[in-house]
Amino acid sequence: MRGDGVAFAAIFDRHGDRVWRHAWRLMQHRQDTEDVTAAVFAEAWRKRSRVRIVDDSVLPWLLATATNCARNARRSIRRNERLIAHIPLGPDSPDTADVAGDRFARVDASSAVGAALRELSETDARLVSLVLLEEIPLADAAKAIGVSYGAAKTRIHRAKQRLRGHLQAAGAGDLEEVSA
Repeated sequence: MRGDGVAFAAIFDRHGDRVWRHAWRLMQHRQDTEDVTAAVFAEAWRKRSRVRIVDDSVLPWLLATATNCARNARRSIRRNERLIAHIPLGPDSPDTADVAGDRFARVDASSAVGAALRELSETDARLVSLVLLEEIPLADAAKAIGVSYGAAKTRIHRAKQRLRGHLQAAGAGDLEEVSA
């Protein structure tokens, strides 16, 4: 609150991932999520003398601010899409409806992946996130979550099968298509 950059960095280190995950649930698009997260911490710094602390934590304020920033971002996206829809197209330009449809399909697919990941055990979801979505080598991911390489190999194989079933049931295609 007094402008201490080191203290602010500690708040970011402590709560940055939670704010990002909350923004992800609201935005479902990586770049938009990063923009919202950056906006939240910019607001926290700008309004540091007026930030409300709840039960000795700034996290509730950060999450509420993330919700507000996400709403603002979605309004801005809608305004930009309406503007773009009115720009005349050249003869070889893609139809804006096709471009928007592709983006919404990616968002729907990402939502399906999130729902499918929630059906897995915590360990399997972390393993899948690290290996398939973040492209961390299996041996490194196994070490990071505290399982042997052999167990990780078995778990990732079974988790992929379960994910494939969930994604097909949701009509989202295959995991490799979605994570690309």
